[in-house]
Amino acid sequence: MQKKKFMRVYQFRVTLNEINPLIWRQIHVPESYSFWDLHIAIQDVMPWKDYHLHEFKIVNPKTSNVVRIGIPDEEDLIEETECPLLPGWNLNILDYFSLNNTKADYLYDFGDNWQHTIILEKILPKKDGVKYPVCIAGERACPPEDCGGIGGYFEFLEAINNSYHEQHEEMLTWTGGKFDPEYFEPRKVKFWNPHIRFKIAFGDKKRI
Repeated sequence: MQKKKFMRVYQFRVTLNEINPLIWRQIHVPESYSFWDLHIAIQDVMPWKDYHLHEFKIVNPKTSNVVRIGIPDEEDLIEETECPLLPGWNLNILDYFSLNNTKADYLYDFGDNWQHTIILEKILPKKDGVKYPVCIAGERACPPEDCGGIGGYFEFLEAINNSYHEQHEEMLTWTGGKFDPEYFEPRKVKFWNPHIRFKIAFGDKKRI
């Protein structure tokens, strides 16, 4: 599949809600991206591991109604509901995001309930020689996958920061021996090709 040509990039700020100090990322992605592509970029930049379902909520500028975008199941595709879950691979971000419609909510993992706020900050010309997407800034480490949501994350931090905590060694082992909640290095972010991730997840399912 050929890559779609693009002339502009969207600068998004992705913030994980309800945690202070803030955990946030700033990324540049092609304007040709679908919501599936944006989802993969968010997973990579935080980074999450894409083990769970996700959902965007954003106002459709054509109708002024909020739409839900993610991975629909058969019921979503068959049943008529007021706010169906739309397939992200069929919807382009440029049809929804604009400088007059800058905000979306992004939920990852319906169990741990990681809520993110996505803000379109700028629309910029593509730079020659830059491989997009790219992470340009960010602060603090993403919580470990499956740590139990906001409450579980704070309990995890308490355990690893207290050598006398009964779960100190267990939590350190679980997270690979170390975890620095203050560490994040934008230059070390590696992005997957969203077309490859789609094929791994869905095989020969058609996408735009």
